[in-house]
Amino acid sequence: MLTIERRLVTLPMTPRLRGRATNVACVNPPYAAVVLAGGAARRLGGQAKPELRLGGRRLLELVLAAVPDACPRIVVGPPMELPPGGRLVREEPAGGGPVAGLAAGLAELPPDVGLVAVLAADLPFLTDAVIAGLLDAVAAAAVADGAVLVDGDGRDQLLIGVWQVPALRGAVADLPTTEGASMRATIAGLDVVRVSWDVPAGTPPPWWDCDSAADLHQAKEWLSVSELQEWTDRVVAELGLPEGLDQDEIDLILDLARDSAHGVARPAAPLTTYLLGLAVGRGADRDEAVAQITALALDEG
Repeated sequence: MLTIERRLVTLPMTPRLRGRATNVACVNPPYAAVVLAGGAARRLGGQAKPELRLGGRRLLELVLAAVPDACPRIVVGPPMELPPGGRLVREEPAGGGPVAGLAAGLAELPPDVGLVAVLAADLPFLTDAVIAGLLDAVAAAAVADGAVLVDGDGRDQLLIGVWQVPALRGAVADLPTTEGASMRATIAGLDVVRVSWDVPAGTPPPWWDCDSAADLHQAKEWLSVSELQEWTDRVVAELGLPEGLDQDEIDLILDLARDSAHGVARPAAPLTTYLLGLAVGRGADRDEAVAQITALALDEG
């Protein structure tokens, strides 16, 4: 039985959907990345998961953005376009499963690379802060063979991990065959640090993967909320307002806009929210004003 509860490290997280996260500052040894992109995606009608788009970017690009300083960055899977700095290889046999893909990726690593991040290709909210945390966890545990992320339910995310290359190569070499082998069985004899990650309520976890259409839809909803919050913060800063809006306040205004658009006409939405702002700026109670306007709009409908 696999037991990987050697150590539990809990790290804070501020999710970012674009760009590089900056809330973890650390110095890490050189590392490589192997991204496994050869899954069948049966629950997505056979669509290649790495090629699915979120916010105008492919899932593969989002994952590779989480390991910008990895060298080399190996993608294992069928023919596909890679961002600059990526190298594509194919597992043997094609479609042989994640461990076959891992073996193909490890074979491409130079002998001087000591650490490797092993990742799935459908993790749109993975950040370099998470990778840095895993690298630090391995470095802090002198005898650990690797570190994996643990999700909110305590499950080990074996395709979000950082590994000592010699240990991982040895584990793969000990298998009778890599075709169809499970990642869990492969690392059963390794000493693994389990790293948990604090995720604020209502924000996407870094372990969220897009295995189905529903998963992708949820990811798009999270992205939309994040973009709206970022835009609100930018407007608040540009206007020099003393404080921004939290998510509850944003939802209140959006609900008012929706009710105005449905009850009156679509152009009523921006006009109504502007009038609300005028009223609150002149001393009206926000919640009372929203209730009055909402009742008026529903009567119109």
